[in-house]
Amino acid sequence: MKQNKPFVYFICLVSAMGGLLFGYDWVVIGGAKIFYEQFFGIAGNPGMQGLAMSIALAGCLIGAVTAGTLADRIGRKKLLIVSALIFGLTAYGTGAFDKFGAFLVVRFLGGIAIGIASGLSPMYIAEVAPPQIRGKLVSLNQLTIVIGILSAQVVNWLLVSEDQAWNISMAWRWMFWAAAVPSALFFVLALFIPESPRWFFLKKRYNEAKMALSRIGGEEYAQSETENYMASDKEAAQQGGLKVLFSKPYRLVLVIGIIVAMFQQWCGTNVIFNYAQEIFHSAGYDVDNTFINIVVTGIANLIFTFVAIYTVDKLGRRVLMLIGAGGLAIIYFILGSLYQMHFGGFIMVVLVVCAIACYAMSLGPITWVLLSEIFPNKVRAIAMATCTFAIWVASCLLTYTFPFLNAAFSTGGTFWIYSAICMGGFFFFWRRLPETKGKSLEQLEKQLIKSHSTSQNNVQENSEPQLINK
Repeated sequence: MKQNKPFVYFICLVSAMGGLLFGYDWVVIGGAKIFYEQFFGIAGNPGMQGLAMSIALAGCLIGAVTAGTLADRIGRKKLLIVSALIFGLTAYGTGAFDKFGAFLVVRFLGGIAIGIASGLSPMYIAEVAPPQIRGKLVSLNQLTIVIGILSAQVVNWLLVSEDQAWNISMAWRWMFWAAAVPSALFFVLALFIPESPRWFFLKKRYNEAKMALSRIGGEEYAQSETENYMASDKEAAQQGGLKVLFSKPYRLVLVIGIIVAMFQQWCGTNVIFNYAQEIFHSAGYDVDNTFINIVVTGIANLIFTFVAIYTVDKLGRRVLMLIGAGGLAIIYFILGSLYQMHFGGFIMVVLVVCAIACYAMSLGPITWVLLSEIFPNKVRAIAMATCTFAIWVASCLLTYTFPFLNAAFSTGGTFWIYSAICMGGFFFFWRRLPETKGKSLEQLEKQLIKSHSTSQNNVQENSEPQLINK
């Protein structure tokens, strides 16, 4: 079937702008931290410093929890527009206020936008993308997250001046204000994308669903997708809440989704972004060289995300997740060993960049691809919200525990712990993770839900786990 690829790429890129703003807003505060702390007079107050850094994560949890319900209630498109509006307003407000309390409120609201966009953007893309290129298109969301991270790192670097008074009074404000431009663009472009056809199906608005599908792939594609959807479940047009999501037919897939989501954080790579200064300082680098190394990791993150986009629909999701978990286990073990032997310098930067590259081509983007694919239509929104919530809980735990692990076991011992976690993830993926490439969302529902549900009532013919598709 001939698909309208330019239109498909356009709507997916617009949706993925939520990922760009998510990445930028998540990282920009790291560069602004040293300056706004002096402006607000909290440089010597660890409690207030921690609150300023973590308040957005609390907003992320709220955004993630509410995104599923709101996406089912008002639609994917409208919620994308709402998140764009929040991003724009909070980008301006964070840099505009002179009172620390107002700064915290706006950072919290910005976190809500991050929480919404982090789950909603990949879900929308998965629902509009043709099966043959769905992995590549969902990976665009991770690419824009990476571009957002790198943009924040570069903007922070460029705005820092030798004039310390300028840094304290204005530089940190412009770091936040810079996000207003892509926020405005996201808001305007989101007005021109269609609503998700799967949401129209959930609302029994079949004609509108077929019209949206026709714009994506033509009449034949629309008819085929409609038939697949209607055949997938007699109750396909009914929405499912948490009670349905936690019921027996969906429980095993939900557990897989939550483990995949939390492992993306607990594999440890994000501590390199959050605690880069401590990590590179332990490797013998001063502050100036640390900022340069941070930009280098951002560039590696961007380059190897393109590798994921190129390979996700060729090698498959399961293979890349195994490569990511196994590769990081090896890299972290070597890195931890060198830290324990007090190595420093260039070899440590190379290993850190290798870890970022391995993550960027596997666990970073592929997690979002899997989460957007494995859940049935009727519970996809609430399931994505649940797994996104799990990601942010895991992120909080990772961010909070690293200083304690670093103090108790040193940097080397901490990386050994992350290596063990990655090895555990590798064996879990080997045993339980399904392959999803090239299959429609309705075919995946039949494979992952109905076949498993049927198997509960029949004697298994072999010992092969039901959710493995090697």
